[in-house]
Amino acid sequence: MKTNVAIIGGGVSGLILANLLYSEGIGCVILERQTRAYAEGRIRAGVLEHGSVELLRRAGVSARMDAVGLPHKGFALLHEEGKLRIDLQGLTGTGVMVYGQTEITIDLMDACAERGIPLIFEASDVTVHDVDGAEPCVTYIKDRVEQRLDCDFIAGCDGFHGVTRPSLPGAAESVLEKLYPFGWLGIMADVPPTDHELIYASHARGFALASMRSATRSRYYLQVSLEEKIEDWSDERIWDELCLRLQDGVAGHITRGPSIEKSIVPLRSFVCQKMQHGRLFLCGDAAHIVPPTGAKGLNLAASDVAYLFEALVRQVKHGDEAWVKGYEARALARIWKAERFSWSMTMLTHRFPTQSPFERRMQAAELAYLAQSHAARTAIAENYIGLPF
Repeated sequence: MKTNVAIIGGGVSGLILANLLYSEGIGCVILERQTRAYAEGRIRAGVLEHGSVELLRRAGVSARMDAVGLPHKGFALLHEEGKLRIDLQGLTGTGVMVYGQTEITIDLMDACAERGIPLIFEASDVTVHDVDGAEPCVTYIKDRVEQRLDCDFIAGCDGFHGVTRPSLPGAAESVLEKLYPFGWLGIMADVPPTDHELIYASHARGFALASMRSATRSRYYLQVSLEEKIEDWSDERIWDELCLRLQDGVAGHITRGPSIEKSIVPLRSFVCQKMQHGRLFLCGDAAHIVPPTGAKGLNLAASDVAYLFEALVRQVKHGDEAWVKGYEARALARIWKAERFSWSMTMLTHRFPTQSPFERRMQAAELAYLAQSHAARTAIAENYIGLPF
C-alpha cells in the first residue's frame, strides 16, 4: 500500500490531520493500535480554544459541535477572598467551546468512514523505517500478518506512550520535564453542572475544578496525593470533598449522582524539543504533556496539527520545503507558551506539600492582583482562549 502521509495514532490529532489532508486531496492512512470502541470510549478533555473550534470547522467536522456544544464566555477562580470571574468575551472578544473529546473522536471517525479515509484499527507492532530517505515506510501487524505502508511522510500522533518518539533520533536527549507532587482525581456523572461556566477553586484542602461535558453531564476534579488509591474514594466521599472545597456559594448547587467514570492521574509538564527528523514528525502528546489546569492538552495538539498540515500542503502541492523544515521551530514557539500558562495556573491554584507561608502569600497576592487589574485579567483571558496559530 502507498500513500502520501502515514499517520500513526487514531486519536484526535491524527484524525484531525487526516480530515484536513482529505480536504486538500492529499492521501493518508491512519494506523491505530486499539479498537474503535476503545478509542471512542476514552474520557479526555472538553474545553476547546477558539483556534481549535475553527480548525474543526476547517476540517468540515463541526456540525454536531456547533449544534450541541456549549459556548463559554468566561470562567471563575474561587479562593478564600471570594469568587473572581474572568470575562473572556469582554476581555478578548471571544470565548471557548465545551464539547467532549469523546464526541470529537466520534465525529472525526464518522467523517473518515464517510470520506473513505483508511483507518486501520488493531494495528500492532508498528515500526517506522528509512525516515532519513525520500521513501520512508511503516510496517505493522494486522490479523497476524505483517503489512507494509509506503509513504512520503510519517506523522507521529500516537501519544505519550507511542512508538514514534522513541523512533526519532535524538528525542530522548531533548526531553525537559517537571513532575508535580500530586495528581487529579476525576469523576464524571450524568448530573447537571453546578454552574454554567467552569469554576477553578483554590482551597486550603487542595485544588478543585467544577466542569462539564454537556448540560446533563458533569466532570469534577480534586487535587490528591500521589499515594491515594481510587478504590479508597467512594462516590459519596468524592462529593463530600467537592462540597468542602467549592465552598457554600457553589457547593449548594452541586447535584450528586453515581459516577460513570473515576480515576486518578499524575500531573506533569513534558516537552520533547526534538519534534522532527527526516520525514518523521511528532504531534500532540507524542511530543508534549501539560497539566490539565489550563485546558491546553487537546488544544496544543490541534496547533501542532495546523502547523504540520500547512507544511505538508506547501510541500506536496507546491514543492515548498521551507515550512516542512521549519515545523519544529514553529510548533515549539507555541508549545512553550502553553506550557508556561498551564504551569502558572497550576502554581496559582494548587497547594504544594512543601509550600512555605511566604509562597502561600504569593498565591494570595497574585489572586488579589488579578481581581484589581484589568491588564492581568486580559493576559489570563488571552491565554485561556488560546494564542493564535
